[in-house]
Order: sequence, then structure tokens, then C-alpha cells
Amino acid sequence: MAMEFIHRYKPATEGDKRTLLLLHGTGGDENSLLRFGASIAPTAGLLSPRGTVVENGMPRFFRRFAEGVFDFDDIKGRSHDLAAFIKAAAEAYSFDADQVVAIGYSNGANIGWSTMLLHPGSIAQAILFRPMVTLTDVAAPDLGGKRLFVSAGKWDSIVPVENAERLVAQMQSYGADVTLNWVKGGHEISSEEISAAKDWLEKTRTRV
Repeated sequence: MAMEFIHRYKPATEGDKRTLLLLHGTGGDENSLLRFGASIAPTAGLLSPRGTVVENGMPRFFRRFAEGVFDFDDIKGRSHDLAAFIKAAAEAYSFDADQVVAIGYSNGANIGWSTMLLHPGSIAQAILFRPMVTLTDVAAPDLGGKRLFVSAGKWDSIVPVENAERLVAQMQSYGADVTLNWVKGGHEISSEEISAAKDWLEKTRTRV
């Protein structure tokens, strides 16, 4: 059952031990972030699942009641499912489960963070574009040694500045090493922040 996510997988090359877990935003699918991931880490493996929730015909990773109003129980359940998928995929494709780097956008960034929050061992590092606060009622995990790159838009109408800052504070309160990257933009991703994410990941590569 854990492998029931529709997904794409590309193995790593040149001895790279990392696998990028690509988590699309609302309306995306397993193909949406493949180029994106390859541009950030060309030699890393790529594991790209499609969200199993459908909202008005658009795939997502968890349910919501309205824009920014989440179904918290569903987030928890879907996070457990994603962690199980990562483990099953590592066994099926023989990649190192300890070197999974989540790269998520919007809804995908939120499920990536909640999965790290609930299953710290499933994700080693994360690059999150436009994440927001999701779960606040869980037992505080020990995220010491975890590194996250959070990219937020100063003019994002979906994720206010205050929400992004609160999320980073939450991450840091659990011991995570967080780099907050602000861009002068909205909810869309710019080429400049992709380059910043690539540089950040390259600098941390030897420390994974």
C-alpha cells in the first residue's frame, strides 16, 4: 500500500548518495518538479510522487476546508503515508533512506515539513518554497542536525510574512538549522531563489 503513490523515479549518478523527494503544489503532479529538481542537484536521484487528494480536479497532498484552512487530522494521516512511501521506495529502488532531501512547493512544502515534523528520520534536509504553519499540536520533536532552506515571498498573498516568520521560529524551536531566504515577490518561484537553493544545497552536501 505504501507504494500506491503514482510517482516517477530517476536514480542518482556519479556516486551521489542523495535522493530528492519532489513534492508539487496544488494542481501539479509527478512530472511537475522533475526539471526543477535536476537543476538544483543534477546528479542526485529524483523521487516524485503525485498527491493522492483531488480538489476540484487538482492533485494535492492533503485536504483543506478553504484557502489556508487545513484539515489537521488529514495532514497527519497523509504525512504518515508519505513517510511510509519514502521507506518503501528506498527499499524498492535501493537508495539511501538516510539521505533524502525534500524539495517542496506550497502544498508540497507543507506536507514535506509536516512529514519531517512527525517522522524526523524520513527526511534529512528540506528546501521549502512558500511553506506555512501547519501542525502546532504535536509533541515537539528533536530536529537537531536537520537543515532547512525556507524561501518566502515578501508580497505573498497566500502566506503572509508573519506566518512564514512564525513557521521558521517553530522550526528553530525544535533545534533545526534554518536558512530563511526572502524574495521580493509573491507565491510564484523565481529563478533567483532556485539558484539560491542550489547554492545552499551544494554547501551542505558534504554535511548530509
